[in-house]
Amino acid sequence: MSTTKGNKDVIRPVSAVASGRAAVNVVEPDDFAVDGDLSNYESMVRRQLELLGEDPERDGLLKTPSRVAKAMMWLTRGYSQTAAEVIGDALFEENHENMVMVRDIEMYSMCEHHMLPFFGKVHVAYIPNGKIVGLSKLPRVVDVFARRLQVQERLGEQIADALEETLQPKGVGVVIEAVHLCMMMRGVEKQSSRTITSSMRGLFRDDSKTRSEFLRLAHSPTNY
Repeated sequence: MSTTKGNKDVIRPVSAVASGRAAVNVVEPDDFAVDGDLSNYESMVRRQLELLGEDPERDGLLKTPSRVAKAMMWLTRGYSQTAAEVIGDALFEENHENMVMVRDIEMYSMCEHHMLPFFGKVHVAYIPNGKIVGLSKLPRVVDVFARRLQVQERLGEQIADALEETLQPKGVGVVIEAVHLCMMMRGVEKQSSRTITSSMRGLFRDDSKTRSEFLRLAHSPTNY
C-alpha cells in the first residue's frame, strides 16, 4: 500500500512494511499506523466539541480528539490503497468462461455531503477472459473505494472500472444496496428506504440474458 501525501497537513496510513505492523486490512483501528502528526486533527475535534457547548477537558472527552482522529484515518484508509495493490499477484490463468460472483459483501462508507455513514451490501460478478482472481480479493477491492468519502453512485462505478482494468474480463457487474444515515438521522428521516445502484460493463451491459442472470442471482433469497 502506497503512502499518499498531497501536502504536509495531509495524514495518510503508512504501508505495512514501512510501519513494521500487520497489513492494514487486519490491524485494529486503535493501532492503525499513520504517516504524520495527528495533533492538528485532534485540535480541530477539540474545537468542535467547544463549539457544540461541550467541555473537552471533562473525563469522558479527554481522549475523544485522539480517538476521532484515529477513527477517521481508519475510515478513510482507502485513499492510500489501489485495487491493483490489494489484488497483488492473485491472478491465475484459467479457461473458466462462466460468471463468477461474490454477493452480500458487507460495505461501510461515509457520504461526502454530510460525512455520515452509509452501509449495506455489494454484489460483484465478472466473466473471466482467460484469468480469474482470488475470491477474497473482490471484497478487498470494494473496501479500497468504500473507505473514502463517497457517493454510492460513484462507488459502484469505481469498483467496476477497477475490476475491468485489472482483470480485463468479458464483463463486470456491480450492484450496491445501502441505507444512508444522512436520510435516516436528519433531513427526511426515512428509516426504511434503501438505495440501489448498478454498474455494468461488457456483457453485463450489452447482453440482456447475462444482465438478467446477474440481477436474479444478486437479489435472490439466501438459502443457507
